[in-house]
Amino acid sequence: MGHPPIYMILFAIFYHSHGLETNLLYRSKRIQESAGSDPSACFSRTDQPQVLTNTPNFSMDLRMPGVIPAESDTYLCMAFRVPISQAAYVVDFMPQATMNTVHHMLLFGCKTPVSTTNYWDCGSARGTCDDGGSILYAWARNAPRTKLPKDVGFKVGRNSGVSYFVLQIHYGDISAFQDHHKDCSGLTLRMTTKPQPFIAGIFLLMSKDAVILPGKTVTNADVACDYASYPIYPFAFRTHTHGLGKVVSGYRLRNGEWSLIGRQSPQLPQAFYPSNRDVDVKYGDILAARCMFTGEGRSEKTYIGGTSDDEMCNFYIMYYMDSKHAIPYMSCMETGRAKLFQHIPAEANIPIAVSPDHMNSMMHMEGHSGTSGHKDSTSTPDSTSEEQLLNQDVHLEQNPVWPQSDLQLGQVSGLAIDSDSNLVIFHRGDHHWGPHSFDSQATYQQRLSGPIQQSTILVVNSDNGNILKASGRNMFYLPHGITTDKDNNYWVTDVALHQVLKVSSDGSDQTLLSLGEAFTAGSDHNHFCQPTDVAVDYESGNIFVSDGYCNARILKFSADGKYLSEWGAGSSDRRRHIPFRIPHSLAFLPKNKEVCVADRENGRIQCFTAQTGEFVKEIKKEEFGGSVFAITFLPVGGEDGLIFAVNGLSTYGRSTPLSGFAINYSTKDIVDTFIPKKGDFKMPHDIAVTKNGSIFVGDAGSNTVFKFTAEKAHRSVKKAGIEVLEEIETFIQTKVKPELNVSKTATVQQKPKTAQHLQPLNDEKTTIVSKTNKEQGLQPVFITVLLLVPLMLVTAIGVFFCWRKNNRHEDMKMEPSAAGGIFEKIRGKAVGSLNLGNFFASHKGYSRQRFDQLSTEESDQDRNEQESSESENEEYSAVPPLPRSS
Repeated sequence: MGHPPIYMILFAIFYHSHGLETNLLYRSKRIQESAGSDPSACFSRTDQPQVLTNTPNFSMDLRMPGVIPAESDTYLCMAFRVPISQAAYVVDFMPQATMNTVHHMLLFGCKTPVSTTNYWDCGSARGTCDDGGSILYAWARNAPRTKLPKDVGFKVGRNSGVSYFVLQIHYGDISAFQDHHKDCSGLTLRMTTKPQPFIAGIFLLMSKDAVILPGKTVTNADVACDYASYPIYPFAFRTHTHGLGKVVSGYRLRNGEWSLIGRQSPQLPQAFYPSNRDVDVKYGDILAARCMFTGEGRSEKTYIGGTSDDEMCNFYIMYYMDSKHAIPYMSCMETGRAKLFQHIPAEANIPIAVSPDHMNSMMHMEGHSGTSGHKDSTSTPDSTSEEQLLNQDVHLEQNPVWPQSDLQLGQVSGLAIDSDSNLVIFHRGDHHWGPHSFDSQATYQQRLSGPIQQSTILVVNSDNGNILKASGRNMFYLPHGITTDKDNNYWVTDVALHQVLKVSSDGSDQTLLSLGEAFTAGSDHNHFCQPTDVAVDYESGNIFVSDGYCNARILKFSADGKYLSEWGAGSSDRRRHIPFRIPHSLAFLPKNKEVCVADRENGRIQCFTAQTGEFVKEIKKEEFGGSVFAITFLPVGGEDGLIFAVNGLSTYGRSTPLSGFAINYSTKDIVDTFIPKKGDFKMPHDIAVTKNGSIFVGDAGSNTVFKFTAEKAHRSVKKAGIEVLEEIETFIQTKVKPELNVSKTATVQQKPKTAQHLQPLNDEKTTIVSKTNKEQGLQPVFITVLLLVPLMLVTAIGVFFCWRKNNRHEDMKMEPSAAGGIFEKIRGKAVGSLNLGNFFASHKGYSRQRFDQLSTEESDQDRNEQESSESENEEYSAVPPLPRSS
């Protein structure tokens, strides 16, 4: 395969291309470490790059010089000379664009661009580069930034074949230019002159002749080529189709075995996602890809082409190679043989559903909120509640009679707890987030229907569910998250408005502060794109916003709405840095001064310092099943506390029961799980906790709020006796030392006394009807005596046998016993865990076959090289390969 013929490269570029010609403004400014990227300032940038010699790191802005496309499906290109004569390496791509304006964006590297003096229409036969060029980067649908793994870079400059960058932008629908604004979209490149031991490249598999038949449910476009070069190590992949694509899958074939490189719905954000970590590609392998399309809804044949009405079938592999053999770009456009693709895994034929519940940046759908009003109870719970929640004998159970009356809710998107411990419910009334709620540019499509006429904010008594007050009429279009501040004001997010609003709770429905521009999505400091949740620091008044479905960031504002900072996902190992996939819910930890995030589609919880956004820890469990929709926090003494979370159906196909989780913040252990006994979770969307430990879960699928309270396991004396016998039976089976047995027996005998202090955490009063005669006290005593006689006998027999055994094995060590509450569980640390820091101690003889994570968030470059995981048991969060369907 190697280097494809030049006409093939030109063919690929042609189908990526379309514009106008005016004057070129070559503006690239080399600055230390980070570049300003305000599109409005694109005209004021210095004409010539400034070379700074005190650091090898610099940035370069590549922007369109204020263009106005004349028609839809215009492709414009602009060339930028690599600003230094020596070799340099691109290590970070930061998009400065929004899908409201730009359909997609490509960056090419070449020696001879079509023009060096003007920007030009590159959708015509002129193309991008006279010498063919190579693709360095691709972006679409508000995909986040792409930072390469450590020690990897795209080589440009001297001896690289890349003297120019060519930025190509496809302007799909120009209705966004009705106001005649000038577009300055583009990229910021983070670069270094420090030689990189591994050189990055792009391998493009592309179908050029697929025809999608109208009305046909499934049409497959298959591409396959023999690989005939030096080994490459894929670390990321990206899929691209237009609206008819359902799933795109890429594989390596070796000895007849298909190994998945990556698989994704092209209707989700078209970012580079982490590839299968176990796949390398070497001489003799076959690289193959399949795009699955549907022709439903079309009345004519659809061909591969460059307009929005055409289709594309692209599978990009981002890889690295040893620098001695580096090839920056390879491609394959050969139609796959039908006989070969008879054996493709079944998963390639199964669409990845992008439903109203799971779509994010495609925005066709709702996700699940991670909003908990003031989900984070800043009041310290009373000691009785703490004791109950932390005791092993306590389990969260649904209160089946709450609420006592029908609340008549729409989709429940957010929950909060006010300062009076009342529950605040944020719901959507008669509005629904469905497949047609947003277009491909995140513009809300039902705006003409007006706001929700029903009261969207209900304050209800947390004890009985009675409505205390209602507000929020004719204000919101698609509510999502809600939280409360110390003055009981509501901080809400509306995904249709793309705004965060501070609303009074006095019933006047007064908007006290608004952040973002109504119905306008964006990714700068003044705009959001479907923000999901808000957390409030009661002490400073600062607020934190998770943004959201199109963006992948946390923003921090002062109490009066002044922008302070923002950050992306964190990692204790920069080589395994995974961007947020819908930061969906926030919880503020008042004692620790931390903000925790439910990273929904990554199935993890990440916590950061509120002051600086520094990464603190990550909680990721198999029980989450690949998704965490919402979290809340309950302080419990010192720096300990409990995080409560709910999972949901994962976009990435992993099936796990829908449950609630109680998690020890310090140890990251799951200490309890809970599900409804009356009804079922369908789309648990938010969670909130009162200061006394009552848990509320809002379900957007069933339009329901569930209540859970901590109940002590109800024991009769008979049941307690059975448990004692079970413990002794276990003792005999495992041959535990007699001292341990005595300890457990003593513990069991004391349980009736302990139970006096462990009242159930139930807000409703339970009336127990019992007898009042003398038999009421005599019967338990009589039964207890009967049970203790055989108990003592069996104990004595056990002690005798163990004593005999001890005489033979005096050197046997005593096993410690574990008794008490949840926090006294064994806290062992994993052994034999992988230390990624050892892989690249030296360049020669490296054995690592791929990098673990492609970062698409904030760089960890400036962090301490010695930074280590808070726990040796911390779980890595690289996205696992999707399970194959049977």
